[in-house]
Amino acid sequence: MVRIAKAETTTLRPREEVAELPYPSTSLWQDAWQRLIRNKAAVVGMIIIILFVFIATFAPFLAPHNPLKINDGLGYLPPAWVESSAAGVAGDSRFILGTDTIGRDVLSRVIYGARVSMVVGLTPVAIILVIGSAIGLLSGYAGGRMDNVLMRITDVFYAFPNLLLYVILMVTLRDTTLGRMFNGLFLLFVALALVSWVGVARLVRSSVLTLKGKEFIEAARCLGASDKRIMTRHILPNSLSPLIVWMALAIPGMIIAEAILGYLGLGLRPASDPNAFFITSWGSLMLEGQSAINIQPYILLVPSICVGLVVLAFTFLGDGLRDALDPRMRGSR
Repeated sequence: MVRIAKAETTTLRPREEVAELPYPSTSLWQDAWQRLIRNKAAVVGMIIIILFVFIATFAPFLAPHNPLKINDGLGYLPPAWVESSAAGVAGDSRFILGTDTIGRDVLSRVIYGARVSMVVGLTPVAIILVIGSAIGLLSGYAGGRMDNVLMRITDVFYAFPNLLLYVILMVTLRDTTLGRMFNGLFLLFVALALVSWVGVARLVRSSVLTLKGKEFIEAARCLGASDKRIMTRHILPNSLSPLIVWMALAIPGMIIAEAILGYLGLGLRPASDPNAFFITSWGSLMLEGQSAINIQPYILLVPSICVGLVVLAFTFLGDGLRDALDPRMRGSR
């Protein structure tokens, strides 16, 4: 008689006996966010950025005075806590940071100046990302002659010195219709974005060249996905990490460029309408304060400190994003 072996039955262990993973399973973005918020410098940078964005957004409610109001006989007042300035004038409690040459409140002008710096930091970077990503994506994916032509065009734009080109454009087109749009901000956006896209194009192209030979791209192509779908749904999303880091590190450069142009008198055009959204900029305030540095140094000092804080905040955030989005750091605690 053939004995039939009894089938072995497997028993499930109690839940408490099952070995748990050392860390819960998280997505790439969740893991990056957790590492980012553990970076104290990056968190401080985010807080400073949020603070200045809040100030820029609600400037009409936060500013104690109309930034264009001229107070006759109250020019070059020192800050409220100064009992006697170099000119022998005491501070006025109504003007916390004092007044400028024609009696306008310095604090109100600094608050409104945050609007220009925040917009100049974000808007050109968004334009640069669109232009540079499109060219880099097309160049890297198409390859061949298309890649060669687009990269030679990129090299031509890369050869121009950025700051010199900004100055040339602002000087030659400042008094034209283009230069008057949005008090000169539109021309400033064009000048900042005209040559700055080359770095993004090269960055995206290198990512595309690395990704387009991967197995998941070949699988999508075998399943009949079009080139457009592969570029927009598979390659571009996987190239976002370096782009996010580049964006956080590029915004300080744009803010500094606007401050330099404003200090040279080539930035925002003077506004006369108190209801205008863009009235002054930190660079323009630095230009005004340069001539009064011995009488009222806070006209130059306060916007300079604001520029430094914002630049440092974005730099700290960019460094934190670079570490958080590094795939080699995934899973580290």
